[in-house]
Amino acid sequence: MTNAFDAYRTSYESVVEESIAFSGLEHGFFVTAKADLLADVFGRHFGASRPTLLDVGCGVGLLHRRLTGIASRVSGTDPSPESLARAGSENPDNLYRLQEGSTLPFENGAFDATLAVCVFHHVPVIERSGLLANMRRVTRRGGLVAIIEHNPWNPLTRLAVSRCPFDHDAVLLGAHETRTLLAEQGLRNIRSRYFLAFPFRRPWVQSVEKAIGWVPLGAQFVVSGTV
Repeated sequence: MTNAFDAYRTSYESVVEESIAFSGLEHGFFVTAKADLLADVFGRHFGASRPTLLDVGCGVGLLHRRLTGIASRVSGTDPSPESLARAGSENPDNLYRLQEGSTLPFENGAFDATLAVCVFHHVPVIERSGLLANMRRVTRRGGLVAIIEHNPWNPLTRLAVSRCPFDHDAVLLGAHETRTLLAEQGLRNIRSRYFLAFPFRRPWVQSVEKAIGWVPLGAQFVVSGTV
């Protein structure tokens, strides 16, 4: 089995760096911002408990090394066997399984939380509901399903996507559309927030971004819902 992302097993970071070079920021800045956001989202939902987490479409697992202290156990799925091979070699304590289409290779209710980071814009529109249904299926009752995506209203985000070779097939979806997808799958307490409105890390940034999170300024957004 081959996958378009297999070719980027070793060059993923450099390709992304080139696509965002105009911003003057390194890719690690954006990865860390996502980890900080997830710490807040999970903290609000699970309290002091650290959830078991499935990262759907995890790629080479760059986010996973930053999830220590946020999740008690991390698993990942991806259609790219080469990407999974690298993820497993760099995160040997995690469990990685190959994903076939929209079917996730785990039992019902296997995880406290499921996550998809910048994955759905690669999924054909007619298949998005099926993938989300699978994410809901493998999440326990009372658990959390979360999707992080690019904000199509942000012009710099659109520029970065247009410059990235493995985003050539991207069909961006907005926060409203994502909330609708979660609602159609019966998820409850659906919340959304834009983030990455400021291109730097300061102690006050997270507080300000929370306050203005309803305004579509940030480069990306998160939508979450309870099973």
